[in-house]
Amino acid sequence: MTTVLDFEKPIMEIQEKIEELKKISMESGMDLNKEIETFEQQAEDYKKDLYENLKPAQKLQIARHPERPNFLDYVNNICTDFIELHGDREGMDDRAIIGGLAKIDGKPVMIGGTMKGKSTKENLEYNFGMPQPQGYRKALRLFKHANKFKMPIVTLIDTPGAYPGISAEQTGQGIAIAVNLREMAKLDVPVIAIITGEGCSGGALGLAVANKVFLLEHAYYTVISPEGCASILWRDASRASDAAEALKITAPDLMKFGIIDGAIKEPLGGAHNDYELVCSEMKKTILESIEELSKYSAPELKSQRYDKFRKMGAFLE
Repeated sequence: MTTVLDFEKPIMEIQEKIEELKKISMESGMDLNKEIETFEQQAEDYKKDLYENLKPAQKLQIARHPERPNFLDYVNNICTDFIELHGDREGMDDRAIIGGLAKIDGKPVMIGGTMKGKSTKENLEYNFGMPQPQGYRKALRLFKHANKFKMPIVTLIDTPGAYPGISAEQTGQGIAIAVNLREMAKLDVPVIAIITGEGCSGGALGLAVANKVFLLEHAYYTVISPEGCASILWRDASRASDAAEALKITAPDLMKFGIIDGAIKEPLGGAHNDYELVCSEMKKTILESIEELSKYSAPELKSQRYDKFRKMGAFLE
């Protein structure tokens, strides 16, 4: 059964009325088609208006929807011949980051990203999408492999942040992310990053130093989670909706600030409603980006990537 978010409940109430009218019509033989059509139009109009005018806190809920596609869902729908590669070559692996070789429309790519589960068991396996240092080291190993063989790199990011536990600190979380930032900036091949759900802090940025950065329509990208921000600013995590508004975490604001290059359209209501449609849009964006960036030389790609990130930040005097 599809999870219904709080702000979607009025839609479900209209749908229940429609089903009730259909049942009455079938059992009694009464012609209620006109009434049913009226309610169906009401539901459609309400949904369209709702999803076109979502507040940041509502987009936050969609980005975290438990049935939202995860990394392997995207790979299985966009790629062929995916071969997963394991290990950081220092004796460790991390299931929160998955990556490997694949083809998109016959074009070889290295694709990697954070992985979330859809059940408690799966989320425990993937550490709720929070990578450990070995995950970032594994990702960098794959990026360097792609660099050696001149393959474009695609990263798909959905993480509440890097794992903040003691084990991560003991094995070098901060330095692992910092090294990724430095080394990704130096790659000679096109790098395309897509935030597919949550894109929080250095945990997301450690995979997103890219020539092109895109956001799914209802995803978000931020330096800190709204709950974390509210806890620091107001000592009250329940003010997360206020923080989400202030942080400017959604696609329109991020495009205005030059943080992302574009937003990828989602099905009405969110990516979880139509995997095939959102994957089609994502695949189109990836292929167009690869075609555009393939015209650049290695020095031009590095220069474009460097300039892109150096220009970020708006200042008022």
